[in-house]
Amino acid sequence: QVELVESGGGSVQAGGSLRLSCELSGYAYCMGWFRQAPGKEREGVASIDRRGTTYADSVKGRFTISQDSAKKYLQMNSLKPEDTAMYYCAARGGYCRPYLAEGDFGYWGQGTQVTVSS
Repeated sequence: QVELVESGGGSVQAGGSLRLSCELSGYAYCMGWFRQAPGKEREGVASIDRRGTTYADSVKGRFTISQDSAKKYLQMNSLKPEDTAMYYCAARGGYCRPYLAEGDFGYWGQGTQVTVSS
């Protein structure tokens, strides 16, 4: 059974950086990051499999998703106040699609809070 645990969230000033980590128990072909701000619906941020990566337009050029044998990561640079949200890692049993759809991911972590101030 796939289990995911996020860490690395915190508070940062606009223009700063944070690196999120997700511990993986089990295996999945596709791993992704989603986020949800208060009063907003959950939205996709990025995904990765052995074939490549996909990013939301809002974070392209600022965020980088990567993974090694033990964890997946989300490097977040040039952070903006609108990036403030609870960030979740997620896993999918098949390959990633070239878009980010919440319903494609069957396994979810508990979330880690990211707050960006101006």
